[in-house]
Amino acid sequence: MHAPASEPKKRLLRLRLNGRWREDAVGETQLLVDYLREVAHLTGTKTGCDGGECGACTVLVDGEAVPSCITLVARCEGRSVETIEALATQGRLSALQRAFHEKLGAQCGFCTPGMIMAAEALLRDNPAPTEDEIRTALAGNLCRCTGYVKIIEAVRTAVEAGS
Repeated sequence: MHAPASEPKKRLLRLRLNGRWREDAVGETQLLVDYLREVAHLTGTKTGCDGGECGACTVLVDGEAVPSCITLVARCEGRSVETIEALATQGRLSALQRAFHEKLGAQCGFCTPGMIMAAEALLRDNPAPTEDEIRTALAGNLCRCTGYVKIIEAVRTAVEAGS
């Protein structure tokens, strides 16, 4: 006889998601990307590689860019998590989002939320980065469409708009 499969343990999680505190029951092994997409219904964060290698799922945790596909949601207890949905205010795109649109920094768009969140973390920390600093900040984010030229241009445009 086989023992019945046990239900995964759940716990109550409290975190600040896109500026609002919320509490949810989450599995102890649930990944942040799955929590965002399936529990919070925020689908801007994409699942790419499931191994922290492509950057498509990048979000900010306490202002730091992290791959949500290898981050346990339980590790976000009491912390602030920001997704791509947090950047627009009252229906208006942020300067960085506008720059990606205007400079054609998104082609298929799959990597774009992760790219923008990684760039957002950089610009919050360093509002006037060099091109090398931009490239370094985006090194963990892969794009199969653009060759990165338009993405770098978009970030530089956002930097210029912010000054």
